[in-house]
Amino acid sequence: MLKINKQEALDYHSQNPAGKIEVVPTKPVSTQLDLALAYSPGVAEPCKAIAANKDDVYKYTAKGNLVGVISNGTAVLGLGNIGPDASKPVMEGKGVLFKKFAGLDCFDIEIDCTDPEEFVRIVKSLEPTFGGINLEDIKAPECFVIEKALREQMTIPLMHDDQHGTAIISSAALLNALELVGKDIKDIKLVVSGAGAAAISCLRLYRELGLNVQNVTVFDKDGVINQHRTDLAELQMQFATSSSVTTLAEAMEGADVFLGLSAANVLPPELLLRMADNPVVFALANPDPEIVYELAVATRPDIIMATGRSDHPNQVNNVLGFPYIFRGAMDVRATEINEAMKLAAVQALAELAKEPVPDMVNKAYGDNTLAFGRNYLIPKPLDPRLITTVSVAVAKAAIASGVARREITDWLAYEDELRSRLGVNQKLMNRITSAAKANPKRVVFAEGDNYKILKAAQIVYDEGIALPILLGNRKKIDAIARANSLDLEGCQIIDILEEDAKRDEYAELLFRKRQRRGITLYEGRRLLRERNYYASMMVETGEADAFITGLSKDYGKSILPSLQVIGVDDGVKRVAGLYIIQHKKGPFFFADTTVNIDPTAEEMVDIIGLAARTVRFFDTEPRVAVLSYSNFGSNPGPLPDKARLATELAKKRYPDLLLDGEMQANTALNPELLREQYPFSDLAQDGANTLIFPNVVSGNIAYKVLQEIGGAEVIGPVLMGMRKPVHILQLGASVREIVNMTAIAVVDAQTNRKPL
Repeated sequence: MLKINKQEALDYHSQNPAGKIEVVPTKPVSTQLDLALAYSPGVAEPCKAIAANKDDVYKYTAKGNLVGVISNGTAVLGLGNIGPDASKPVMEGKGVLFKKFAGLDCFDIEIDCTDPEEFVRIVKSLEPTFGGINLEDIKAPECFVIEKALREQMTIPLMHDDQHGTAIISSAALLNALELVGKDIKDIKLVVSGAGAAAISCLRLYRELGLNVQNVTVFDKDGVINQHRTDLAELQMQFATSSSVTTLAEAMEGADVFLGLSAANVLPPELLLRMADNPVVFALANPDPEIVYELAVATRPDIIMATGRSDHPNQVNNVLGFPYIFRGAMDVRATEINEAMKLAAVQALAELAKEPVPDMVNKAYGDNTLAFGRNYLIPKPLDPRLITTVSVAVAKAAIASGVARREITDWLAYEDELRSRLGVNQKLMNRITSAAKANPKRVVFAEGDNYKILKAAQIVYDEGIALPILLGNRKKIDAIARANSLDLEGCQIIDILEEDAKRDEYAELLFRKRQRRGITLYEGRRLLRERNYYASMMVETGEADAFITGLSKDYGKSILPSLQVIGVDDGVKRVAGLYIIQHKKGPFFFADTTVNIDPTAEEMVDIIGLAARTVRFFDTEPRVAVLSYSNFGSNPGPLPDKARLATELAKKRYPDLLLDGEMQANTALNPELLREQYPFSDLAQDGANTLIFPNVVSGNIAYKVLQEIGGAEVIGPVLMGMRKPVHILQLGASVREIVNMTAIAVVDAQTNRKPL
């Protein structure tokens, strides 16, 4: 009979080692002992511990990192009361954002209940499951009643994001806008269009910041909210005007700020002319604002404007707030999200916008001019500083206001923990994609009649990453698109067999390039009937900016046409392939994994140089390890000798490169082991992030093993050394991998391989 040690069982279930912030680990269940620890009889030990001390639920379970996203579907987006089933995609999407931006796990619950008291009873009963509750898409005025009751009855962080998310983000934007125009929130005249949950919560938070309610005029679909109205909730009536104003035109006379949380095009441009100098207009209706952005700025050049849209400056996006607010609140086990915590988030966002914008954020948005001002009131959603700025501010406010049940004393360690939740790898691909969107390029796909390519083409066009050019039979492409409900609007389709004149033109050019390399004009005309040659020629002649192929052909056959047509870059002797390995420990770069079968030591030096340049292109400083099965001469043999010689030669050619070898892969990636056993190594401080393999066999096997069983996402291969952007997909690549490679190809075309 298998005996279970009590402490062993508790350790297995514990998720709070050494006083660190809770991170739910992945537990092995591969042996009889593992199973006994995870379930019966071992699971009884944490059960007994929690029964004796309820707070131990945070120590032995995932509760501390689990948010419940709960809705009844009565006010979904701009769709209204569409019911709980139809609301589920929104709730699932919210969960994705919690995970992506704050590392919080989520479970969405859609409740078929519109009675506020019953809804409150149901949600209250779920408190043992969750560490926090995000209420979502519940209509006013019921949402006010529900949230108030749950805050009074529950002892975990809870927030109705439709109310408070917009209020927090717009408050930060308002404070900074008023600072820019030299106005005090106590003195401003404010006009509000909309009296729903978000609008009322904005007003309540603005009041906390000093807004004088006597200077506020609110309109809903039935007109001005004044003291004579009898059809409104108590919270709405708190902002009823006592003035004689009855129309929006009257209210806008001399107004300093307009806040719109209502419907599209309710603000005529002529009313902007009635506003005070330097008017602040927050037109936050989505997807179409109360006044079109371009019309507003044309009407009032002195305007400061924000919308809910990402294609205009100053997007008021709730994702700037809710992931980090819950992160900070849950990390200190706050009993609620109170006003002090909301105000702390407001101030943190407002102050972050005034700090110098990191280069990586500028590059992500393709704008090196980002700086605090009229077009930059609040941080951008992809700013990696948000988690350490907002979450820390919220956690500190919870502690200071007395609602935290857990103290944090080492704030620097807490910030490090928060950063590790995001991972460099995630930010890397976000940055590449955002940079691609800033200046999309023409990308030609040779395999345009493949479903995966067509799906990827639709995605990159819809998301503004690239302008796809699809090579293939037009009828076949149309048939695939119809069969799979793909919208290829905006994608150029070229059937090269219909382009006789262009093929003849390209054949002449290929003949001139390769006439002394065995290609006749006849052969050139034959080759130009192949899409890889045709696409390569499009890039060579400037009719496309980048080329992607390889989904259905092996690597060697896919790369040859581009080598013959485009050729290698100046000063480059050979091309090589590199994969980006996105892992929770960060991005790693593997080379050569695709091209050079068994390079000599001298050829490995060329690969090292190409890899270092490419890693810098991805805005990462390379730390290069030359790999072998030997650590610094521990094993003899031709392969370690080759790796050792390559290291020596590379150090001479690239003296400024952080580089060492030969070494085993685990040694290169383990700085603790390096410091302990090989303190003399140049990589002992941080370990390697760029691995140079001694042959393509080892490199290819390594990345494929990681891809399949190593819990890593693999992006690539990135083809290094070509004169123009060409990238060869791995055989059978997924749609996601094609989209990622397209984004890389676009940025490659934008920068001409200079670092991002």
